[in-house]
Amino acid sequence: MSNKSRSSRQRKNASAVKMVGSLVGTFRRAAGLTQRALADAVGVDEETIASIEQGRRTLKEDLAALLDELLDTKGALSVALENMPEIDLFPRWAEEYIDLEREALALSWYDNQVLPGLLQTPAYARAVFLHEVPTLTEDEIEQRVAARMERQEILHRRVSPTISFVISEVTVMDRIGGDEVYREQLRHLRECADLPGVTLQIMPVGRGFHAGLSGPFILVETPDHQRVGYVEGQLHGRLIADPDEVSVLERKYAMLRTQALNPQETKGLLDRLLGEQ
Repeated sequence: MSNKSRSSRQRKNASAVKMVGSLVGTFRRAAGLTQRALADAVGVDEETIASIEQGRRTLKEDLAALLDELLDTKGALSVALENMPEIDLFPRWAEEYIDLEREALALSWYDNQVLPGLLQTPAYARAVFLHEVPTLTEDEIEQRVAARMERQEILHRRVSPTISFVISEVTVMDRIGGDEVYREQLRHLRECADLPGVTLQIMPVGRGFHAGLSGPFILVETPDHQRVGYVEGQLHGRLIADPDEVSVLERKYAMLRTQALNPQETKGLLDRLLGEQ
């Protein structure tokens, strides 16, 4: 697809998301409800309703059905969703991984470029997307930020997956988005380090041996206990199912965990960085 065709399709997608959001707002006001009242009635955050109405978040099918029933729309929102163009919130090569991530029993994530998406604040994610080349529109950025935040739901489930992160110290200390974004992101990392099921380790600079020099990767344990790897480059990513290749990544990750600061040392480093602010 040419850049011109891609841009045209993205504009249509953004317009469709805004149109559906406007419908939600119209039906809500007609029912005499505030955003908070509607959010409470369907069991979501007020910010979720606001983001949908402003076209920053895509309305999901299950929520559309709830809203149709509550607002007595005669199924209008569900019909609107059925006739929307496909929304490219993730590149096609990443969609399969996102599906695996959503259902994973366990994730092992090594990153040395940017902080893992599951640990990013909205401001940090927004700064990352602002640096995309070719550039994204404001609507596209907000939709991608919302989608990234939605992925983080797995961290807060009643029964959450077991997730291990190993992140380079350089990545933690990068000030993407500026000082204020950096400080907020540090506080968020420290909070995430205490989440049940989450283990966070920082790989300090100056190590004489480093098992992750070939780049970032993720290991996934699926609900049927299969192990899959995922690696991502500049223009594409790929899932790795070959047992021999997955074994290589597992051995790399095991070595990385021994080379990184342990979880308590990592929390101490984050506390020191926060104390310097």
